[in-house]
Amino acid sequence: MAEPRKAKPKTTAKRKTAAKRKPVAKRKPAAKRAAPKKAARAQENGRKAFLASLGFYGKAYDQAQETFETLQTRMETRRKDADKAYKALVKRGEKLEKDAKGAIGDIELPKQLESLTDRKKLEKQLKKVKARLDDLKQSVSFKSAA
Repeated sequence: MAEPRKAKPKTTAKRKTAAKRKPVAKRKPAAKRAAPKKAARAQENGRKAFLASLGFYGKAYDQAQETFETLQTRMETRRKDADKAYKALVKRGEKLEKDAKGAIGDIELPKQLESLTDRKKLEKQLKKVKARLDDLKQSVSFKSAA
């Protein structure tokens, strides 16, 4: 068996004692002194950013309202114009109907249908109707497709 090793005796060395320093007045570190100012500034900047976004929202809302009101006004104007145009078209249609009834009333229709079988009389009546319709078209200023 191996013998246990003996521990070396410790030598005590003399240590130099450090010179005592004078106590310095306790000062707060620079970071701690600036912290309240920085926190207040950050809080104020955050508030300003919030107010800016709120102002942006308000401006966008106002612009949307203006656009909506403008569109509403245009739509009302167009409805009035459409109503006027519709009434004018109805009035013109009534006049044309009256003229057409007058033109048809002026055509001499035979009292008996049997007389329509005569080809010459029928062609004469058709020419008369066509002439009346042509006069009516010209008075209304229709342009025929043919």
